[in-house]
Amino acid sequence: MSGTGRTSGTERATGSEGRAVGRRDRDEEGRARNARPRDGLGRPLPYDTEGVERQPEGVVRGPEDTVAEAQALLDAGKPFHAHEVFEDAWKSGPDGERALWRGLAQLAVGLTHAARGNTTGGARLLRRGAGAVEEWAAGAGEPGPYGIDVPGLGVWARELAGVVERDGTVVDAGARAPRLRGGGSE
Repeated sequence: MSGTGRTSGTERATGSEGRAVGRRDRDEEGRARNARPRDGLGRPLPYDTEGVERQPEGVVRGPEDTVAEAQALLDAGKPFHAHEVFEDAWKSGPDGERALWRGLAQLAVGLTHAARGNTTGGARLLRRGAGAVEEWAAGAGEPGPYGIDVPGLGVWARELAGVVERDGTVVDAGARAPRLRGGGSE
């Protein structure tokens, strides 16, 4: 095999850990699941690197626990992980609340992108998430579901989107984390 990383004939390239290159990681049920460790912002790391512990998927939490868990992750500078908590809520919660949790997940992903240096994607998702949460709150007639400060989150998201676009710099996810319950951000 040449140094190009390509395989020819019946050769199969292997990574430094002996795992076949090109094969997908699978979970116990056979579903494709990337087993690479991740950093605090959810970026994949090399297989032999120690990453941060992942959020378990498919956890059913009540709304209060969802908000508390997500806030703790946001405060720790782990918005990618907070997005996974919100994603669990949107997938397992009542149909009438899915847009709320999806919008909150978009806010967390927007912060993730802004912290990774993706200014365009970060600003876009922050605005999209703010709009989605505000639209849900207006339609539901519930401006503060589960104590969530929807108006404050909208202000936080749009201000951060403006900063990200204007300055074009990476933001500190923990320092720029929103306050889900009152106050917008720290």
